[in-house]
Amino acid sequence: MPIAHLADRAVVTVTGPDARAFLHNVVTCNVNTLKEGGARYGALLMPQGKIISDFLIYAPKAQPDTFLLDAPRTVAPDLVKRLTMYRLRSKVEVALEDARAVVAVWGEEVAPAGSEAFEDPRLEDLGLRCVMFASDAQALGGDPDAYAAHRIALGIPQGGADFVYGDAFPHEADMDQLGGVDFKKGCYIGQEVVSRTQHRGIARTRAVEALFTSAPEEGAEIRAGEKTVGRMGSSAAASGRGIALVRLDRVADAKASGLPLVAGGVELALKVPDWASFEMGDA
Repeated sequence: MPIAHLADRAVVTVTGPDARAFLHNVVTCNVNTLKEGGARYGALLMPQGKIISDFLIYAPKAQPDTFLLDAPRTVAPDLVKRLTMYRLRSKVEVALEDARAVVAVWGEEVAPAGSEAFEDPRLEDLGLRCVMFASDAQALGGDPDAYAAHRIALGIPQGGADFVYGDAFPHEADMDQLGGVDFKKGCYIGQEVVSRTQHRGIARTRAVEALFTSAPEEGAEIRAGEKTVGRMGSSAAASGRGIALVRLDRVADAKASGLPLVAGGVELALKVPDWASFEMGDA
């Protein structure tokens, strides 16, 4: 059974009688309709619409006033700080839960004993995300690199590697394609910018798949002739696949001009993920 303790993820708890309403009012996804045992993909944004942190939100069974946020460890302290600042008079407590950890299970999806499992809401093929005691998760071990290769093979971008927190908009991270933004829920922090991008169709930068024979370095510029069209993110060298953040219009221009795309001296091809609805020529 493919399994991995994801040590780069942290668990943030949001508890209290106002927890559901509080989260719903500040994050990009719909928390009001999240059922017990379910999961949603979402983010907390700056007022300017850029991503502070994306995360998976879990609603544990038989705990109606508790939500678990599966967030990148690098930005989890800032996430806790921001949510605490926004709670105002809401009856909510926000905390970084060091005693719990996140485990990913894919392929044969059998959750480890002692965990609470949730289907990854972004894409069914990603498998299960399980929350359990950190000591038990560490004992399980597993191969986080194998999970990264699995994620990359599905074309799923990851914050910190494939887009930069504090600099990327939800559309650039493909959150709109992966169920991370509810465009009907109403106001939340940064909502006006995200809605304007959606309705005007002006998302020029996107995370896409990169195919190569030799993996370019993470962060390497992707160039078409003298023009920069994007940069490389995470990659799995063994499979010849990676994630790239690119300007769609510049890639389309390069294709029309017959210019090869090169990153760190490596020629590569770009592909829109199978689950995405945008096209490389969109701008």
